[in-house]
Amino acid sequence: MDATPGQPAIDPPLLFVTFSQISLSGFGGTLPWAYRMLVERKAWLTQREFAETLALGQLLPGPNVCNMAAMIGYRYAGYRGAFAALAGLIVWPFLIMIVTAILYQRYGELPLVQQALSGMSAVAAGLVLSTGIKMASGMRRHWRPWLFAALSFAAIGLLRWPLLAVVGALAPVAVFVSWWSRR
Repeated sequence: MDATPGQPAIDPPLLFVTFSQISLSGFGGTLPWAYRMLVERKAWLTQREFAETLALGQLLPGPNVCNMAAMIGYRYAGYRGAFAALAGLIVWPFLIMIVTAILYQRYGELPLVQQALSGMSAVAAGLVLSTGIKMASGMRRHWRPWLFAALSFAAIGLLRWPLLAVVGALAPVAVFVSWWSRR
C-alpha cells in the first residue's frame, strides 16, 4: 500500500482531488482522462499497470473506471484511499447530472441543445479511440489481437451485429487460436 521509492506519498485527500479532476474532465467517458492523469501526468501507474488494472476492473461487476479507482485508492491508501478515490470519481458527476437533468427537462427541445449534445458525443468517441491507440502502443506487437479487433469492429461497427453475439462468437475463437499458437 505504500508508495514506491522515489514517489511522493499518495493520501486520501490527494486521491479524492485527482479522481475529481478525472471525473470533471471526462464528459462521455473518463477512461481517456484516467489514462492521461494516472499514467502520463502523475506517473502513478505504468502503461502496463494501467492496462492490467483496467482488465481486472472489466472482470469485476460495475463500471470499470470505478473499479479501477477503488483498486488504485486501496493500493496507495488502503480502504480510506479506495473510498476517497471512488467518491472523487462519483460525487461531482452525480451533482452535475442532477442539475443537467433539471436544465434538460426545461430546455432539451431547443435545436441548439440537440446540436451541442451531438457534438459532445463525437468528441467522447474520439477520446476513447485515442486512448485505445495509446494503450495498444504499449503492448507487444502481434497480428492476432489486431485481427480480432478488426473483426469485432467490422461486425459491430459496420455490419451492426449485436455486441453480445459478436463477443460470444469471437472470444472462444480468440482463446482457442491463442492456445493453439502456444502449443
